[in-house]
Amino acid sequence: MAESNITETLRDWLVRGLKTGNANRLPVLLLGIITLGVYGFIEIADEVAEGEIRHFDEALFLMFRVAGDPSRALGPAWLQETAVEVTAVGGYPLIVLTLAAVCGFFIVTRHYGAALYAVASIGSGALISYTLKQYYARPRPDLVDHLDTVHTASFPSGHALVTTVAYLTLAAIVVGYLETGRARIYVISVAVLVAVMVGVSRVYLGVHWPSDVAAGWALGAAWASFSWLIFHMLQRRDLRTRKWQTQ
Repeated sequence: MAESNITETLRDWLVRGLKTGNANRLPVLLLGIITLGVYGFIEIADEVAEGEIRHFDEALFLMFRVAGDPSRALGPAWLQETAVEVTAVGGYPLIVLTLAAVCGFFIVTRHYGAALYAVASIGSGALISYTLKQYYARPRPDLVDHLDTVHTASFPSGHALVTTVAYLTLAAIVVGYLETGRARIYVISVAVLVAVMVGVSRVYLGVHWPSDVAAGWALGAAWASFSWLIFHMLQRRDLRTRKWQTQ
């Protein structure tokens, strides 16, 4: 019943968006992603809380391990080293440095709104990740030795969540300066690809269950879309105000 109601709601939004023209298509798309992301996270969280997803998690988890010897990750040694380097892309040090560099550029060029948007979106995403980890307190996978150092709970994956929020937020800012649809699709696709690679690396390194990563992706996409929607609405209001003042 709940899934049917969500589908009907998304369909109504899409119909209204198509009828009202290009100006409203982005909010419609973002609302759809927010709804699906939150719904996906809640469904996964319920399964995790009830313990019903354990067997599914283990089956997917072991797909990244040598058959008959779970202690060994698939692939040569260089692949494990690459996974560690890829997972670092979603670590707080690199994300903070990237955010600082981007915000510094916007401050120097006097685009204060973009800088504030980036800090608020990514900072709040990190806070959500930390809060949910404390709430669910899910233990890390115990089937194999971890190939990366971890200090927090497992659910949801902070790397997956924060990486998704961070790179989609930065992509949203870049998209605002692009005029062609092809370029916008490329930028968004790169951001999504980075988030996917980081999430997969967490499972490969044995530090997260697949459901941790899936929940992080879902909620990360929802939060990035929500932040983008708020920023978009504020931009449109500011534009209308400027037009009214010039008349």
